[in-house]
Amino acid sequence: MKIFFETIHLSSKDRIDIIDITNYIETIVTNNNVRDGYALIFVPGSTGALTTIEYESGVLNDLKKAIERIVPDDIPYEHDLRWGDGNGFSHVRAALLGPSLNIPIKSGKLLRGTWQQIVFIDFDNRPREREIIVQILGEVKK
Repeated sequence: MKIFFETIHLSSKDRIDIIDITNYIETIVTNNNVRDGYALIFVPGSTGALTTIEYESGVLNDLKKAIERIVPDDIPYEHDLRWGDGNGFSHVRAALLGPSLNIPIKSGKLLRGTWQQIVFIDFDNRPREREIIVQILGEVKK
């Protein structure tokens, strides 16, 4: 077993920016010749999250609307009262989805559904430079 560590750098927009990172992860698996194992994907910070979804405009819009209903950005948040940065909703949204994913790798492929892409979602109230940490534990192809 070997461990591989890489970082993906992204520029995001504000509010609910959903970025498909599937190809980045697949490329890391391929470039490191990983046969079987798993990919741990993690976003440092408390206003970004990772999940999987069908990366299609209708579903993306549905997800954005659902997030707005669950955690509206136009209500008072105690975080904003304390820090004055106006992104309390961003922290709550990110906490609900979570900062990491763990995806199995079999025969050199991420085990995901046909229409299942890996996405990073930035919830912050301003554009950001982000990094996504990818750590792969796996057996290498011989």
